[in-house]
Amino acid sequence: MRFHRPALISTAMAALALGTATALAAPASAAPNTTPQKVCGSAYKTVNSAAVGSLGTVYLTYNASNGKNCVATIRNNPGTAVDMSTWLYVPDTDQGANDFGQYTSYAGPAYVYGKGHCIDWGGSISNVTVQVTGSNCAALKEHRVTSTH
Repeated sequence: MRFHRPALISTAMAALALGTATALAAPASAAPNTTPQKVCGSAYKTVNSAAVGSLGTVYLTYNASNGKNCVATIRNNPGTAVDMSTWLYVPDTDQGANDFGQYTSYAGPAYVYGKGHCIDWGGSISNVTVQVTGSNCAALKEHRVTSTH
């Protein structure tokens, strides 16, 4: 399946805004002290992260043995299920993955092959969204946007 970044973001945001995410995914169980490695796997090392306001963090991880990136959005304070999302996209290969729904602790994991490519990624918790484009591209400067809706 081919993902297009605008469609991927629009789909995730529309699902969250309409509240349809509840029907799409079962809640993740609350997991205090959750780490990106617990969500993505122990072979995945954190290569980037972005705060989702004061609510949590989106982590971009990479597994050097298989060339895959993984992204997970983790709440600072697990609790009642809220709308959450996590996504990543590789513009060069037009490949992407996402996870969205009502979760108590984290959204994800979402995986895509990204070895040697720039990565666009992000996530949301409740009404706060962060998007990072042009990430992990050697000397190129990434662009970050955080918004509330």
